[in-house]
Amino acid sequence: MFWVLFLLIAWAGLLIACTRLLKAAAELEAPPPGTAARHHHDELNLYEAAYLAGGPERVAELTLLSMQRQRRLLLAYTGWATVVDPVGRDPHECSVLGAFGPDGQEPVTSIRAVAARDPAVRALADRLSEAGLALRDGGRQGVYAGIRSVRRATVLVLGMLVAALCVPDPGTTTTMILCWFALPLILALGCLAIARVEGHAQSGWASPAGRRLLVELGRERGVRGSLTAVALRGLRAVTDPELRAALTYGKRGRIPRQRGH
Repeated sequence: MFWVLFLLIAWAGLLIACTRLLKAAAELEAPPPGTAARHHHDELNLYEAAYLAGGPERVAELTLLSMQRQRRLLLAYTGWATVVDPVGRDPHECSVLGAFGPDGQEPVTSIRAVAARDPAVRALADRLSEAGLALRDGGRQGVYAGIRSVRRATVLVLGMLVAALCVPDPGTTTTMILCWFALPLILALGCLAIARVEGHAQSGWASPAGRRLLVELGRERGVRGSLTAVALRGLRAVTDPELRAALTYGKRGRIPRQRGH
């Protein structure tokens, strides 16, 4: 019965990993102490909706598209942006304009990266987190760490199963060992499946309260092609193919060349 020791080790490692994941998930879903969701969907502006739905990059993309529609920025299908009006009207527009060089032209992929890291986006994230609408960065990292722990525990279970099968025990059949080890393996795979489904069910940036506001906002103003639709659903909501090509060019893994550069 020496294989039972391997089974106990497998259970111990798995239970510790699952507990860590569940604790991180519970802390992520719970609002910060002493705070409550203070926003209403009527007060949720497009920058806030973009962050809750898609994070910092979505905010940068929304800003680029908004400035392009006002003819204050030109976006070419080749993936380059050109400044028309160099005056920003809010901190996010200033962060986009600050990403341009002296000649007023830059690849969209570079502008998006710089604008997404701007302090204006960080301030927006902090404000939404304090209101209980956005997930905290530390909480997300805790969930990711918990998932990695469960994956390692799954490998541990399999390793202990192999070790148990290698230990000769005349009174125990291989089928019995497989059945006993199937229980922790099912639990591990079930936790990973639930984590994957839950990860797809949420944006990864909005808390439950924030997700409810996004749903309400989408029902009221999420018309395809509008800035609200882009904030909620990303670049797939852009109806103009050339404009969508300009905004997605850098995401395909290469920076285009602009004539004259």
